[in-house]
Amino acid sequence: MSPRFTSFIGRLLLAMLAVSVVVAAQQSDQAAQSNGAAAQNAPAPSAPSSSNYSDETQPSKVDVFAGYSYLNPSGAINGGKGIPQGFTIAGSYWFNKFLGGVVETGNSFGEINTFNTLTAGPTFRIPLEGLTPFGLATIGINREAPAGFPSRTGFGFTGGGGFDLHFLKRVDIRLIEAEYVYGHHNFGFPNGSPVSVRDNPGMSKISGGLVFHFGSLGPPPPPPSAACSASPTDVFAGEPVQVTVQPSGFNPKRTVTYSYTATGGKVSGTGPTGNVDTAGLNPGSYTVTANLSDGKKGTASCNATFNVKQPQAPTISCSANPTTVKPGDTAQITCQGQSADNRPLTYKHESSAGSVTPNNSNASLSTQGAQPGPITVTSTVTDDRNLSANTQTTVTVEAPPPPPPPPPQASKINQIEFPNKQKPWRVDNTAKAVLDDVALRLQREPDSRLVIVGSKDADEKRKNLDAERAVDAKFYLTNDKGIDPNRIETRSGGTAGKVAEFWIVPAGASYTGSEPTVDETKIKPIPDHPAPVRGGKKKAAAKK
Repeated sequence: MSPRFTSFIGRLLLAMLAVSVVVAAQQSDQAAQSNGAAAQNAPAPSAPSSSNYSDETQPSKVDVFAGYSYLNPSGAINGGKGIPQGFTIAGSYWFNKFLGGVVETGNSFGEINTFNTLTAGPTFRIPLEGLTPFGLATIGINREAPAGFPSRTGFGFTGGGGFDLHFLKRVDIRLIEAEYVYGHHNFGFPNGSPVSVRDNPGMSKISGGLVFHFGSLGPPPPPPSAACSASPTDVFAGEPVQVTVQPSGFNPKRTVTYSYTATGGKVSGTGPTGNVDTAGLNPGSYTVTANLSDGKKGTASCNATFNVKQPQAPTISCSANPTTVKPGDTAQITCQGQSADNRPLTYKHESSAGSVTPNNSNASLSTQGAQPGPITVTSTVTDDRNLSANTQTTVTVEAPPPPPPPPPQASKINQIEFPNKQKPWRVDNTAKAVLDDVALRLQREPDSRLVIVGSKDADEKRKNLDAERAVDAKFYLTNDKGIDPNRIETRSGGTAGKVAEFWIVPAGASYTGSEPTVDETKIKPIPDHPAPVRGGKKKAAAKK
């Protein structure tokens, strides 16, 4: 091996060791700063605990490396020609996260020299995130088989280090492994040589390949988790709720991000504390879910529930003093309102007659101008959420002697409509229901008479349609309901549209309308379903 190449390998190994130490120190400082920040900000759980966190790259118990190797046999008996045909296999057993033992075998097959090594010794590693520097120093046997000489096996030493890149959960890529390989061989006196031949090659080897991981150091840590709590847990709609998240088991070297969802309300916040706006929520139970991620494979979620309470409306009770007054006198209304939710209350008083003068929860009722009889005072209490309750208090105004009854007058009691365009005179079922009520009225008042006024629209061209409507309505009352025809008077010329109006005329009263009386000798009721022509079938038979 040339001195220049040997120097390069030595410098490379020193650089690898220095980089490993610096990176490990930096990550230790980051972990300490993360823990220090968590302690300063307690009890806010902004930094996950580092005492027991889950990591997808937990150190393995056993490693097996297999890969390609290139050997530069500088100082060998047959010269220092590089051997590109070779492989290395090594098995490591780790006592803890950093230290272990390794058994390594290397085989290089050259044109003028072949080397086989089998060594064992201590090894170390520095597991970092994404990369693991390592080193080893082993002793054992070194076999050399130079062309033209018998093979010899002697003492061997192998030492060096490299970097493993994390690839899969159980597989790493060995980016480079640079080793110094030393062998001591005594060939004796080959081929009758008068001088003893000895060979002490100092070789350099570069390897790369795959590292397979088996097992782990101790039981695996629990996965990342989080605990959520809501405060307060019972609120009214519109009151804020704060959700606090306590993470655990996350890698302290990574930044944990937070996101929130809720079954109701609006959640804001990107840290370990979320705020819920409960405005507009209906009473019931709601769940807030916090989702945590460290940007890698570390995720966790937790839930917190809160309840929106059913608001209780206020209550109110009132009394009047006195309860009976003379016309024009005043009564005092005394009320008491209560809120089970301890909300501020406002009052409102209204009366069905007279006038009310409010005085906070109380009021004065003046009966000036009110008619005799009961006056209802409605008192309403309302809280700041617009929830209300009301109650009624009655004050009776004494009545003077009753005046004589007014003379009887005719009054309109109902009307029916004629919507059928093909039969605009037809009394349909809806109209019959109204006529049934009219018939009951006439039966209850045997001394009263009925005036039926038929009307039509200006665009209805059928002659005497208004009279037909009045006559058809009368026909139903007399023919179907049994009302005496002499108690019913029909008139036409109404102006109310497609209707027939019914006016009840009590005994001693008269109808004052100016509509003309229908001549019922000329205007006859029109049947709803005309009967077939008599004898029609016989005539048809006779023609045959």
